[in-house]
Amino acid sequence: MNRTMLKLTAAAILVAGLATSADAKGKTFALIQYNQQVSFFTDITRGAQKAADAAGDKLLVFDANNSAQAQDNAFDTYTQQKVDGIVIVSVDQNGIMPAVRSAVAAGIPVVAVDGILPEGPQASQISVDNYAAGKLIGEFYMDYVKANLGGKATLGVVGALNSDLQNTRQKGFDDVIKAAGGVTTVGVVDGRNIQDQALSAGENLLTGNPDMQTIYATGEPALVGAIAAAQSQGRTDKVKIFGWDLSAQAVAAIDAGYLVGVVQQDPEQEGQKAIEALGTLASGGKVDKAIKVPVTIVTSKNVDQFRAAFK
Repeated sequence: MNRTMLKLTAAAILVAGLATSADAKGKTFALIQYNQQVSFFTDITRGAQKAADAAGDKLLVFDANNSAQAQDNAFDTYTQQKVDGIVIVSVDQNGIMPAVRSAVAAGIPVVAVDGILPEGPQASQISVDNYAAGKLIGEFYMDYVKANLGGKATLGVVGALNSDLQNTRQKGFDDVIKAAGGVTTVGVVDGRNIQDQALSAGENLLTGNPDMQTIYATGEPALVGAIAAAQSQGRTDKVKIFGWDLSAQAVAAIDAGYLVGVVQQDPEQEGQKAIEALGTLASGGKVDKAIKVPVTIVTSKNVDQFRAAFK
C-alpha cells in the first residue's frame, strides 16, 4: 500500500473516531499505538482509557500494527483534526520526530510512552529506565547462574535489533554479565519485535546451539517466541529463560519451571500517566520532562499477584 493510500485509510479511521467525540464534555486526546495485538501495548491503552474516562475526556486509539509510516500518517491526520493532545508509542523513535515537531508547532502537546524519543519538543517521556532494569535482570541472572550452574553458563539472546529501547535493555544485561564473568554468549538473534519472527529466530538459536543452557529475551514478542521455540524444540527441560514482559504464555512457563525471571513493567500505569499529563497540559499546567515507572522481577515466588491479569 503506498503512502497516499495509507494516509487516506488512516484519515478515514480517525475522522470516523472523531465524529463520535463531538458530544464529549472534556478534551479529545489521541493514542497512536505500536501494535494492539501485544498485551503490553493493550495494557497501555487500558490505562489511558481509564484515565480518560475518569476525567470525562475522549480517547481515540490508532493501531499502527508495527508500521512507522502508519504512525506518521496518523500523526498528520490527528494534527489536522486539532485534537487536544497526542500520546505516541513509537515504532521508529527518530523517524517520528518530524511529525512530533509538526504537532507541537500546531499547538498540540505530545507525550511519548515506552520508546525513548530523542531530544525534541515533546512535553514528557514516560517509561522505565531500560538500562537500569536490564542491569537488574542481569544481576538476577548471575545470581541464578552462581547458585544453580556453578557460576558458568552458555547464553543466547533473542532481541529486537531494530528497537533502540530493547538494545538498551540488552546492553544493561550484557554489562553485568561481562563484568561478572563465567557466561559465554553463543548467539544473538533478531526477532524484530514480532512474535512469529522471534519464534523462528529462537528455533534457529536453539538448533544451532544444542548445548545452550540459558536464553535472555528483551521484550514480550521475543519472550513469547523464545518460550514457543523451547517448546517446539523439546528443550524446556534443558534451557532456562529470562526476559521481559509477562503474558499468558510467560505465566505458564514460570509455572512449568523453565522461565525463571521476568522484568515486569507497569504499562497500564504508563498509559494512565500519559493521559493525566496531557490533561495537565491542556489545562495550562506543566509536567516533568521525564516520568519513570518502576519495574518488578516476577518469579515463581510472586507470580500469583500478576496471574489474574493474564487468564
